[in-house]
Amino acid sequence: MNNTRHQTRSPLVLIAEDEGDIADILSAYLGRSGLRSARAMDGESALALHRQLRPDLVLLDVQMPKLDGWQVLTELRRRGNTPVIMLTALDQDVDKLTGLRVGADDYVVKPFNPAEVIARVQAVLRRSAAAEIGDTGSPTDVIRQGPLDIDLLSHEVFVRDHQPQRVPELTYTEFRLLAHLARAPRQVHSRISLLHACLPEGETQERTIDSHVSKLRRKLESVGITGIPATVRGVGYRFLE
Repeated sequence: MNNTRHQTRSPLVLIAEDEGDIADILSAYLGRSGLRSARAMDGESALALHRQLRPDLVLLDVQMPKLDGWQVLTELRRRGNTPVIMLTALDQDVDKLTGLRVGADDYVVKPFNPAEVIARVQAVLRRSAAAEIGDTGSPTDVIRQGPLDIDLLSHEVFVRDHQPQRVPELTYTEFRLLAHLARAPRQVHSRISLLHACLPEGETQERTIDSHVSKLRRKLESVGITGIPATVRGVGYRFLE
């Protein structure tokens, strides 16, 4: 396979799954949907291929040899904001929320319908593309709100100061939440409205938003920004207190 990236090529999905049958099925369904795929059979190979191929999205199994999915996800988030969908047989809320706290953008519980996985992949890729150019479609827009500059083109956030400081890399879901709230900084958004606006076709549990907001806050606090997003007790969130 020629690994040279080209803008006209279809998105590349890295399947990190040690069960060959499952990987075969996912690869076939991705191909039918016009998406390219590459495969890794263990955590170490997944990280190596991620660095080599720079995929547009990673389908990441939790239980893999050498490095498990949580370890791989942690390293992927250290490297950047490649969208990640977790594949897990652990059908417990705590496991799902752990993935979201570490930085997963979505998850699918085994056994799953392959068509549902592809629908999730397509939804995540659409949201990722929208976050990169901004909902307005203008690639040069920068939202300046409170102490932050939110660059919709570069997918970066800076603290506005004498010497601007870059906020640690946000996942596209965190970025989308922050940008959505910043567009109407005094408006209170319910959790369900944030789900519909920022995670369409994805997770439907309202507490998913709490996990993403918590991780977003920690990244902002690491550069001295506190109170963003603000919690409105019993209702949801807004950008500023």
